[in-house]
Amino acid sequence: MANRPRVPLRPAVAALPAYVPGARSGPGAAAFKLSSNENPYPPLPSVVAAIADAAADVNRYPDMYAAELVEATAAALGVSAEEIVVGNGSVAVLAHVLQAVVEPGDEVVYPWRSFEAYPIVAAVSGAVSVQVPLLDGAAAGRLDLPRMAAAITDRTRVVLVCTPNNPTGPAVHRDELDTFLAAVPSDVLVVLDEAYVEFVRDPHAPAGLDVYAKQPNVVLLRTFSKAYGLAGLRVGYAVARPRLAAGIRAVSTPFGVSHVAQRAAVASLAARDELLARVEHLVADRTRLVEGLRDQGWELPESHANFVWFDLGERTLQRAEEARAAGAIVRPFAGEGLRVSVGEPEATDLFLRVSATWR
Repeated sequence: MANRPRVPLRPAVAALPAYVPGARSGPGAAAFKLSSNENPYPPLPSVVAAIADAAADVNRYPDMYAAELVEATAAALGVSAEEIVVGNGSVAVLAHVLQAVVEPGDEVVYPWRSFEAYPIVAAVSGAVSVQVPLLDGAAAGRLDLPRMAAAITDRTRVVLVCTPNNPTGPAVHRDELDTFLAAVPSDVLVVLDEAYVEFVRDPHAPAGLDVYAKQPNVVLLRTFSKAYGLAGLRVGYAVARPRLAAGIRAVSTPFGVSHVAQRAAVASLAARDELLARVEHLVADRTRLVEGLRDQGWELPESHANFVWFDLGERTLQRAEEARAAGAIVRPFAGEGLRVSVGEPEATDLFLRVSATWR
């Protein structure tokens, strides 16, 4: 029995890179968690009440198609319910998008470094990843959209545009995106990943819904995890033309969004103004963090998300450990840089003290 062959994994699965979550503080440790781009504010009382009410029904299956949440999301965006597909976080929704349109061997083009789930979901779908490096120099951290357009071939089925880009922070600009989309064939799907759209204050950034309205091959990907503070409940959604949305919905995991998560998201949409006021506070603290870092002499990409990026190269892991020792847990990308989330004001104060010692 010991010499019998084992059940093989698919080669693509065996070769998958690991998704590395943001580190947590150990039991009893006191540290600010700035490693996962979480919203530091606790849920609103109205959202907590919705969660508590929904908890009484967890012996029942949730609404499979999350009809009330879909209707509320569509109304908030000014689109039809047929254009909304919800799922267990935006990563799951992206996986369903690829399942709906990608055949084995097709290509998925995306920037790199970008969201670390991209190579995973592309490989699981059977696609070939085509990674396009970011710009460097004065434009460091920005997507190289001309190079991404040039990377499209007859085998390309999907292009992923992360804006603002995670983990570097810049948002794409309206003019460069228009030029890019004009160069993309109409049968290639462009996914605008807008997980941090509520934090964007760049006057040159496009309005994703306007782009979507004009481009039939564009899908928007958004989440309730960041601005709405529901990271622990996993609710994301896509905005797509009804035919594409129906295909994405068809391959989605049945009952993929729990009843508790659906009720919390509906309550969050009802309290949208209050939640977006919190986003304004986070944007203000992002500005304070960036200005403090630049006063220390740091050159940083222009972030329009809820984090900042440090290009530290080989010093990355050492600096991350120093920050942890001082009480700030950050997200290192070994050999590349650190991503530091905007957290509580006290966390910003502490991190600025840490970063000053690195100059």
